[in-house]
Amino acid sequence: MNIFLTFFLISFQYFFNEPVNILIVFDTKEGNTESFAKKVYEGANLVEGVSVKLKSVENVDLNDIVNSDAIIIGSPVYNANPSPKILDFISEWPFEKQIMKNKIGAVFVTAGGISAGEELAQMSIIQSMMVFGMIIVGGEDWKSAFGASLVTDELKLLSQKKYFNEKAINLGKRVALVTKKMG
Repeated sequence: MNIFLTFFLISFQYFFNEPVNILIVFDTKEGNTESFAKKVYEGANLVEGVSVKLKSVENVDLNDIVNSDAIIIGSPVYNANPSPKILDFISEWPFEKQIMKNKIGAVFVTAGGISAGEELAQMSIIQSMMVFGMIIVGGEDWKSAFGASLVTDELKLLSQKKYFNEKAINLGKRVALVTKKMG
């Protein structure tokens, strides 16, 4: 982290002492997306001065959305689309008063195989976030440009498990840092 960003974050905490609120919402079918969501949660919690909520899509209410500074959405991939529950969740976002405008947004997905539509599902969620005026945080480099993704077939390789955990943790941490900086 560069010196300016470090100074900014310390100054923000010192003068305002307000925690940044991050909401991580996920849907899961077989538990893979939930496991990934927990790693994203772990990464966001590494940043001091951040309050993180982790909720399944069924347990999120309007107050959770309104009171968040950032929303990270995780979904399994269904035929190159986010899950129907995630799509329903997004379709319930209010247009009035533009409460989503300038919130930080990020995405992660899980899929059964390589090239199973991960990027298309991520872009579907990102497009919705952009319609609402959210500011998108992508992945850490060109290999995960839209966010983080987990391909469950690859988890069979033990060496890959650490890699996917690091991707999830890094996504949570990046969103927390960007949200604090935008504060």
